[in-house]
Amino acid sequence: MRLQDDPSADSPVLQPEHSNGRVVTTTEANVADAINTATAEIAGSGKGISDAPITLVVRKRGVPDLTLVDLPGITRVPVKGQPDDIYDQIAKIIKDYISPKESIILNVLSATVDFPTCESIRMSQQVDRTGERTLAVVTKVDKSPEGLLEKVTMDDVNIGLGYVCFRNRIGDETYDQARVEEEKLFKYHHLLSKIEKSMVGIPVLAQRLMQIQATIIAKCLPDIVKQINDRLSRSSTELNQMPPDLVSVADAVREFIRIVKQVCSSLEKILVRGEFDEFPDDCHFHGTARIAEMLNAYAKKLPVEVPGRGGLFLMEEVRVLEETKGVNLPNFLPRSAFQVLRKKKVETVMQIPHDLVNEVWEYVEDLVSKVVLQHADNFPQVQSSCRRAVQMLMEKARARSAQHIEELIEMELVADFTANPEYMKTWYEIMEGHEKFMDAVVDTSKPTLLNLVGFGEVDVSHLRVNSELAGQAFDLSARLTAYWKIIVLRLIDGLALHVLRGGHLQAHPS
Repeated sequence: MRLQDDPSADSPVLQPEHSNGRVVTTTEANVADAINTATAEIAGSGKGISDAPITLVVRKRGVPDLTLVDLPGITRVPVKGQPDDIYDQIAKIIKDYISPKESIILNVLSATVDFPTCESIRMSQQVDRTGERTLAVVTKVDKSPEGLLEKVTMDDVNIGLGYVCFRNRIGDETYDQARVEEEKLFKYHHLLSKIEKSMVGIPVLAQRLMQIQATIIAKCLPDIVKQINDRLSRSSTELNQMPPDLVSVADAVREFIRIVKQVCSSLEKILVRGEFDEFPDDCHFHGTARIAEMLNAYAKKLPVEVPGRGGLFLMEEVRVLEETKGVNLPNFLPRSAFQVLRKKKVETVMQIPHDLVNEVWEYVEDLVSKVVLQHADNFPQVQSSCRRAVQMLMEKARARSAQHIEELIEMELVADFTANPEYMKTWYEIMEGHEKFMDAVVDTSKPTLLNLVGFGEVDVSHLRVNSELAGQAFDLSARLTAYWKIIVLRLIDGLALHVLRGGHLQAHPS
């Protein structure tokens, strides 16, 4: 119930307000029916319960400006039609209202009960241990006046704000009639008249509430002012951080260019210079480190040794030499044999570079999108355009990478060349074992197990029936082993440089 002093209201104006915002006007005689109707709409006509409030606004000349909340009575044992946890529901509603330090707790006690046993006393003491904001209101004093004076003066339950006793309205009495009867009761009753006049009557209760409320407001006002100032400061800061309104195309273009410059600056730090001061705690934005991890994983996936050597030693080379032999001098190694083997080995690793660029550009696209949206966070109207621009940029980057990989692979498939001295060095090291190898193949009295540079421990017994091709097969395998290292290095270095160049392009788009 919200009481409002209205000097223009000669008679009270009563308006129940529903939680859905609907307001109706009623009279003093019909206010109880209006509240019951509103209660039925919210909680049902049975014994349900709801935490949705019904506000009764009372405007009248001379009434104190107060807001009173009539909380539900405590029910421990549910009756038919009530939820099993009704006590918990009611207790939660009550505590939500009595917990704030600005609230005055009106502990309504019946004069007919023993105060220390009241559940409402125990509940109020949980949130107000000292009783400094608890005021006890004693009802039904005319029903049980015996011993009431001792109850309210002894204060066994530590009610810090004291007690106020009043007489309940009976039957069809008007509120004015009830107040007259109340005044007579406390003035002439042989027991109740002994209670101090500052502790009896509805007018005293209203006055006490106004005084207590003023005291609490004065006490809480500095904190309230501080909270208001803090909120104002935060709001002012947020207001200053808000972007300007875009009222024209020129404004939008200028802001878009500013966003692009900020994005390029951030991406240059992340993808080129390896700086992550803008995102120190988010490893996802440490671009150079993540791309380096991908490149290292890619290098490990490429086989260091020539792939497909799980069978008998040099038999693959022997079969290829048999199929590529022609009418040539017997001591010449067919170049086509080397080309066949080289192409076959390269084809086994063709997919690995494609997997790398797909992984890299998927990561870069996610990174660029997040950076763009962060800088465009205050301009949702341009975010969709930024997303489309990023997607188009990534599609072009993927297409360039796919073409670059195709060219890398195609060069390895169609030609064999290197100026890297490591090729000849490795070939010479392997060929130093050629004589030892041929002796073991030709001389059947020698052991068939050999330890050869570039191949490790091998068995040559099966090559004795192909001794005429064994020497060429050894030379062919030595060339392929030496050249494979060059191929792997080119695939790693060429693709790594391409990826790094692509990252640079993302940071400096045209």
